[in-house]
Amino acid sequence: MIEEICFLFNQTYNIQPRPILKKVLIIAYYWPPAGGPGVQRWLKFVKYLPDFGIQPVVYVPENPTYPIVDEGLLEEVSDKAIIIKKKILEPYGYASFFSKKNTKKISSGIIPNQKKQSFIQKMLLWVRGNMFIPDARVLWVKPSVAFLEKYIAENNIETIITTGPPHSLHLIGLELKQKLSINWIADFRDPWTTIGYHKALKLSDSASKKHKDLESKVLNLADTVLVTSETTKTEFQALTSKPIEVITNGFDVEKVEKQPLDEKFTIAHIGSFLSERNPRILWKCLKELIKENPSFKADFQLKLIGAVSQEVLDTIAEFRLNAYVNNLGYVSHKEAVAHQRKSQVLLLIEIDSEDTKSIIPGKLFEYMVSERPIIALGPEGSDFSAIIKNTNTGVFHQYDEIEKLKATILAYYTDFKQGNLKANAIGLQQYSRKNLTERLASILNPKSSI
Repeated sequence: MIEEICFLFNQTYNIQPRPILKKVLIIAYYWPPAGGPGVQRWLKFVKYLPDFGIQPVVYVPENPTYPIVDEGLLEEVSDKAIIIKKKILEPYGYASFFSKKNTKKISSGIIPNQKKQSFIQKMLLWVRGNMFIPDARVLWVKPSVAFLEKYIAENNIETIITTGPPHSLHLIGLELKQKLSINWIADFRDPWTTIGYHKALKLSDSASKKHKDLESKVLNLADTVLVTSETTKTEFQALTSKPIEVITNGFDVEKVEKQPLDEKFTIAHIGSFLSERNPRILWKCLKELIKENPSFKADFQLKLIGAVSQEVLDTIAEFRLNAYVNNLGYVSHKEAVAHQRKSQVLLLIEIDSEDTKSIIPGKLFEYMVSERPIIALGPEGSDFSAIIKNTNTGVFHQYDEIEKLKATILAYYTDFKQGNLKANAIGLQQYSRKNLTERLASILNPKSSI
């Protein structure tokens, strides 16, 4: 009787029934209040998925050990998302008893130069690489599988997505796939065995083989693999015949007040500055420009925002640049965006290695919409070099192009003195978070006309 009354009421007042959204379970480790780049990709996908008929259900640890915390990101969590949590046993919490400082650095990916590693640092790296495979969050796998197996059955979930690193989360997907024959998408924000820091983990032969075996299992049992670059896609195609889709990171509309530009000629690096990214070519250029150009010397400032390795700081001191450094440390994401828009030039550094060609730093896309020109350094053939060129957002240099790099800095400085230093970007909309989410939704609903 009640159903009939509701039907007649809806017909009379032309009320359409609310569409039932397709539920997708997203298994992630980095989630607000986690700070840093690892949280942004799925925070934004979750924000926009309901616009395309998909209900995001996000599974995250209840008591994680995050190396960086940004409480402000909690405000960005979509109120349309269903968040479920389960406790995790964190080895990094116990490791901090030996050395809280070293544990925090290693967990955030800052690994000291091999020649300068202390005994404690060497021990922590060996334990991390050989005792916890693929990573320190592997102890979360078994309890998560037991919990999610029941949750999936009770909540009519047809698709799960795992995102790594940490790549142990893909093992949750692997076991759920084997138990439930569920549709599984494995999202690789970074590569697994070819990422730069992998070689620094002091892996034994057996540990190295286990990493590769697990990587192969994930790639070949997942229904679809997501990656962030064409190079990673090519690498994975040699390991699996499963469909591989490229969805880069991107930018979102940020509610930040218009920023007055820095009065100084600031060159700003925003994000973690790892030991391996230490660009001696840049420090040499800046030292020469300061020596040769009194005006540049008076105007220049190097702005560092985020965690900076001691090796980088030592090298800056070696080139006598300390007097020109404004080291702000870690700031909130909102503050970081503000600095992106007020700095004169933005600096993007990637490790000079064959293994890093596939890395497209997440901050690149926020850089691109800041209207500030980018100076980028990386290995030949880097995926992000093409993006910078095609969007007209800056200049990319290889590590052996010292004279070209020096000329770029001088050209930007000349524009700064003339009051017309600005990036004139083109074709950015393809990298908006909403457009990228639409692409993800088309993978989740291949038969729909999104």
